[in-house]
Amino acid sequence: MDLFAANLRARAAALNLSNAEAARRAGLNERRYFHYVSGAREPDLATLVKISKALGTTPDALLGVKREPEDLPEPTERSKLIDRMVSAVNNLDDYELAIAVQQVEVILRLQGEKAAAAKAEKG
Repeated sequence: MDLFAANLRARAAALNLSNAEAARRAGLNERRYFHYVSGAREPDLATLVKISKALGTTPDALLGVKREPEDLPEPTERSKLIDRMVSAVNNLDDYELAIAVQQVEVILRLQGEKAAAAKAEKG
């Protein structure tokens, strides 16, 4: 139980999520989620799956089941940011997801315009 609680806390911390936000994403009330984070209780299978999905991970990872070699490199800051983005996006409904995609496309368009302007200055 302690390993699950520690993994749960670590995963939420890696995503910069408070207990309240992690609980909200999993569709649980904060008190129930706190019981899991504190190690006082363990979730049933359905709840474990909901929590895993909300945190963008697997039940095996939260339970501490080793499935990958120990010699994997440490995640980079970029991979951590991508991980946070994927976790957040997985919790959006279709309308919110469409808005997020539009925002990213605007950033990419502005990035392209900036690169074109810099090239024009040099040329």
